[in-house]
Amino acid sequence: MNHNAIITITNLRLRTFIGFNEEEKSKQQDIVINAEVHYPVNKLCLNDNVDNALNYKTICKDIISHVENGRFLLLEKLTSDVLGICVDHPWVNYAKVTIDKPHALRFADSVSLTLSYQAESGESS
Repeated sequence: MNHNAIITITNLRLRTFIGFNEEEKSKQQDIVINAEVHYPVNKLCLNDNVDNALNYKTICKDIISHVENGRFLLLEKLTSDVLGICVDHPWVNYAKVTIDKPHALRFADSVSLTLSYQAESGESS
């Protein structure tokens, strides 16, 4: 029986340049990232062996660095980049990233975009 460990990063609040209007190009905006990363659990991980678990701190630091040092025209590009960071480890068999851009629309709390990745069933994890 296969079991997945699921790492969830909830409401990671960062600032970046996102958008293509002049104001958006010159002023950083708040974004909120939620990510879910799945990888197979193994007995060594469950026996408290650090080398056999995915390091969520490394994933989070890579996301922060990429987002805060980047400039993005589209929410799609930013979300795709963050998803790429989440699936960068060969163990990952599923990941989903949602990024919210608060106050992007006048009468809405935020606009968000979600992208997901599913490993091919033939790929080794």
